[in-house]
Amino acid sequence: MHLDDLLSTTIEPITKGWPAGMGSLPLDEIGKQGWSLRNQDLALPALVLRDSAIRHNSRWMRAFLERHDVQLCPHGKTTMAPQLFARQLDDGAFGITVATVQQMRVCRRFGVKRVLMANQLVGRQAIREVLLALKADPDFDFYCLVDSVDGVHLLDQEVRAFGGTPALQVLLEGGIAGRRTGSRSVADALEVARAAKAAPGLALRGVEGFEGVFGRDPEGGSAAKVQEFLGFLVEIAKAVAAENLFAPGPVVLSAGGSAHFDQVTKVFKAADLGRETKVILRSGCYFSHDSGMYRQAFADLGQRAPELAELGQGLRPALEVWAYVQSRPEPGRLLATMGKRDVSFDSSLPAPERWFRPGVHAAPEALPKGHATVALNDQHAFLDVPAESPLKVGDILTFGISHPCTTFDKWQLIYVVDDDDRVIEGVRTFF
Repeated sequence: MHLDDLLSTTIEPITKGWPAGMGSLPLDEIGKQGWSLRNQDLALPALVLRDSAIRHNSRWMRAFLERHDVQLCPHGKTTMAPQLFARQLDDGAFGITVATVQQMRVCRRFGVKRVLMANQLVGRQAIREVLLALKADPDFDFYCLVDSVDGVHLLDQEVRAFGGTPALQVLLEGGIAGRRTGSRSVADALEVARAAKAAPGLALRGVEGFEGVFGRDPEGGSAAKVQEFLGFLVEIAKAVAAENLFAPGPVVLSAGGSAHFDQVTKVFKAADLGRETKVILRSGCYFSHDSGMYRQAFADLGQRAPELAELGQGLRPALEVWAYVQSRPEPGRLLATMGKRDVSFDSSLPAPERWFRPGVHAAPEALPKGHATVALNDQHAFLDVPAESPLKVGDILTFGISHPCTTFDKWQLIYVVDDDDRVIEGVRTFF
């Protein structure tokens, strides 16, 4: 990737989390300042990404991929951070998955050579953006989704009108009634595949779906629904292969949010299409993991696939939001300097995990039981705390989060820290 321009970008003092009195700095100078969260060198709240945890998670996922002989094209929308894309590509990622043309543009700007757009490409400007990128760089490898004959005709028309590019590579998306995009039956999917085969401007490369539409069922029902859906995607692929509708080359089978990638791997690897198949997962949240929904999902994965214990300790939460205790107006009520503008709340509320009293504690300590976030305003977190809680105004709290995607997108600058809470890198996002 090409990160030199990014690393030399000037970070301005108006950036959230920036130290008081510090002027502008190039991004690659942030890790050289010796800043420490324990010394209160940063303005809080701040989003922290723990380096040891992301390195561990990268190693674990790489071991999983090697064990099962599958590939990973992680979803870039999780972080929208080219510096983190570079780490994933250095780990051997197939490419970066995006959901929008703007996200593709960020990937292209910093040198990502392969992009899978796990979405339909619709509208002249969006299609033109992709075609211009393909024309400008013959080595750019791009895929998008189709789920309707109308969508196929729209893409084919724009590609042929534009001229000067190779066929646009598409994956046929299967979906679930009442849920998101995707053909709802094998018969419907075949109609789309036939249209794609007949379209001079397109090349049908494989079949795709997103099993994350089922969410998590604590009773295990979602795993059965995922299994059925993945079987449906294989049915589509077999039917398309039987009519020889795929373009030459390996057939791509792709799915895999961050909760059921074990099932995706088993079902797709067992598929027999009568030709070479490439299984591509798209899990994005493995990298940072979390302290909520994905921690629970990974525990479920461990129950479904106990053999994965052979890969060692599983994924670790790498994301934390640090904030001050701002007010304790009642014995059982505390307010912290963090709110909806700083942390995810679509899955569950942030969980207070550790506390630190500057000048007293050597390092953050685990919070006693009974502390819980119960509500968020834009800039305030409301906590219920025991009357005997040791916390007071000026103490620091660290919060674990649930759903990394909707925490990353609230920050332009993330601080990567070592295990002594010293800043070793600044990471820029592009939401």
